Amino acid sequence: MADTEPRQDRSRATRRRLLETTIRCLARHGWEVSTVAFIAAQAGISRGAVQHHFRTREALILAALEHMFEERAALLDALPDPGGSGPDRVHAVVTGLVDAIGGELFRAALQVWTVAAADPELRATVVPLERRFARGVHRRAVRLLGVDDADPALRALIQATLDLARGLALADVLTDDSRRRARVVRAWSDQLAAALHATA
Repeated sequence: MADTEPRQDRSRATRRRLLETTIRCLARHGWEVSTVAFIAAQAGISRGAVQHHFRTREALILAALEHMFEERAALLDALPDPGGSGPDRVHAVVTGLVDAIGGELFRAALQVWTVAAADPELRATVVPLERRFARGVHRRAVRLLGVDDADPALRALIQATLDLARGLALADVLTDDSRRRARVVRAWSDQLAAALHATA
């Protein structure tokens, strides 16, 4: 009994390392390079140990994708309430959303989406996960902005903000777009703050 828990802890730690390494490999090396053998080598785990946790590459990728969505949701949950009110609060929230949606997790997801677009079986698994994540992000944005989600106009503004965040994350894939992104975020935040004030 005493040895069971340490074994389970090691197993959980190995699984987590595998999932995190899979995300990193997808983001940095792409789908084609991210084979089970490559991921195992990058994680410092034998291929047999990988297959003990995940029988196929697809199972590993999908588990990593779900883990990735959970990590992205956790990033959003970790965003602090910026306090205050008006344009500064809105800007802080929009900046937090843009930062949490982009980055390595987005790059890894993009690799999977690209393959899923041409693979009906993978797409059938990915689309519900993405929808679940999108609903969660929307709820968190509503909470952080403190708006009434029942108002169709406000709901559309939140959705536009999240679409903007994804677009900015995509623009940052090939080159560092941080300076332009900061200007766009500021401009949109001012527009959003004005719209929220007018609606209120």
